[in-house]
Amino acid sequence: MLSETESKGKLLPISFENTPWWALILIILILAAAMAAFFSPIYRDTVEFLLSGVKITVFLTVVAYGLALILGLLAGLGRVSKNPILYTLGTLYVEIIRGIPLLVLLLYIGYVIAPPMHIRNLLTRGILGLGIGYGAYLAEVFRAGIESIGKGQMEAARSLGMSYSQAMRYVILPQAFRTILPPLGNNLVAMLKDTSLVSVLSIRDLTYLGRLNVARTFRTFATWNMVALMYLVMTIGLSLLVRWVEKKTSFERR
Repeated sequence: MLSETESKGKLLPISFENTPWWALILIILILAAAMAAFFSPIYRDTVEFLLSGVKITVFLTVVAYGLALILGLLAGLGRVSKNPILYTLGTLYVEIIRGIPLLVLLLYIGYVIAPPMHIRNLLTRGILGLGIGYGAYLAEVFRAGIESIGKGQMEAARSLGMSYSQAMRYVILPQAFRTILPPLGNNLVAMLKDTSLVSVLSIRDLTYLGRLNVARTFRTFATWNMVALMYLVMTIGLSLLVRWVEKKTSFERR
């Protein structure tokens, strides 16, 4: 027989122990900031000034991540290849790029490599820097995913008459992609935040416009509040999207 207190606890519609308090607090903070931006002319002016930077940030993330996926896949395939030239090239790329801080890499590509190649567009320089930098990390993700697939899969595909490239394309990589989806999603979220580094190349992303707004209005508190909130909303939204894709793919595997 349950006591009166226990029975009342069982009848509560919400379990306080399982309530995601962090999410509720976060929603309250975002709503409070949104209301401040709506009712305050200072915050409205700040948001309007920063919106174009959000577009550049999202564009940088999508295009640079696409480049990183291509470079990471090629380098990852080189890292698992038995061809000594491909293996050496893939390993050399990974070890060099991962040994250089991303900020230094952006400056090096933006001001040392790009000018002799007549790449004048600052946005292109930023995309190259982010794509090459993250490509080295994704290469290790691809390598680990490919090596997680049993060797019997490749042997079975080859015994059916497939070439190495066909077996890799139709048998190994589709399985590896499902395995590495979570780290790929985490790297996408990380790249979204690291786009803030391209402001050193004078690219008018969200961070750069934040600095400009402080310089023109001296509204440090309002500006960086909104910059932080915009990054927070974008990263949380992207994280939720990544989790949804992970759940969907895991359900399909079952």
